[in-house]
Amino acid sequence: MINLFIANTDNAWFDFLSSEENLTEVNFWWPGETNFRALQPGEMLAFRLKSPRNKIGGFGIFSDHARLPIQMAWETFGRGNGVSSLEGLRSAIAQLRTNVAVLPSTDIGSTVLVEPVFFPSHLWFDLPDSWSPSIQRGKQYSTDNAEGLQLWEHLLETARLCGTTNAPGLTSHGQARFGNPTLITPRLGQGAFRIAVTEAYGRQCAITNGKVLPALDAAHIKPYGEGGLHLKSNGILLRKDIHSVFDAGYVTIKDDFKFAVSKKVKEVFNNGEEYLRLHGSTLRLPDRKADWPDVDLLRWHNKDRYLG
Repeated sequence: MINLFIANTDNAWFDFLSSEENLTEVNFWWPGETNFRALQPGEMLAFRLKSPRNKIGGFGIFSDHARLPIQMAWETFGRGNGVSSLEGLRSAIAQLRTNVAVLPSTDIGSTVLVEPVFFPSHLWFDLPDSWSPSIQRGKQYSTDNAEGLQLWEHLLETARLCGTTNAPGLTSHGQARFGNPTLITPRLGQGAFRIAVTEAYGRQCAITNGKVLPALDAAHIKPYGEGGLHLKSNGILLRKDIHSVFDAGYVTIKDDFKFAVSKKVKEVFNNGEEYLRLHGSTLRLPDRKADWPDVDLLRWHNKDRYLG
């Protein structure tokens, strides 16, 4: 069974993003610390444009959902938040949360969408018959019934009509309209990768268990610029300083998931006790084995990056 979710969508957010070029990911944010469990990765969130439009205007592929401070949401997605600045994001949220002081440290709900498609106005289409104007947030649909299946097909067909090169229906699902609906593998960008790794590791450093979110980074085992992919299996959540020395090769993680520190930390810097104390520590792994670090990538880091 494949689900879809039609979400009430701010017109200003939609208009801003539909004018941006080459978007690979966006933050469909909610002003409160809202959980979102209506979709699993690879399902679609459709944009229901608010009154007076009242039309479906596009969609994105659901990747993840997280509670993020406004500052981190801006650092991660930038203009993909649907605004041009951090202050613009803070101000937009403040207009919706008039009962509290909204600061850069204020948490919001962040639903991460990849491969977004924004239809031109002449291709916007009507909402399903079961949609009610009283719906506040959105509504889930299933392709197991006729209405949900029609919505799924209509979204993909409209994406094709747009000629959008990154439309999921044009890439991995060229025959999707004529077959059974299936999950679309989300192609993560840098921001989606950061959130996916952060959530996979329970928002804690995999070595120190530190929980101060602004101090944590999603580290690539094999850098993206050297052929590494934005995949959870190529990521580890590390404290920012550990991330830096990991990238520089002064520390690594062995294929038995043990943390190793090079003697060169002491030789080069005449320091590094805080890292040497962690030598031999066992990496705290994600709950899902599919999210564990790829052992072959760890071996690459041991061989090609670690200073020994």
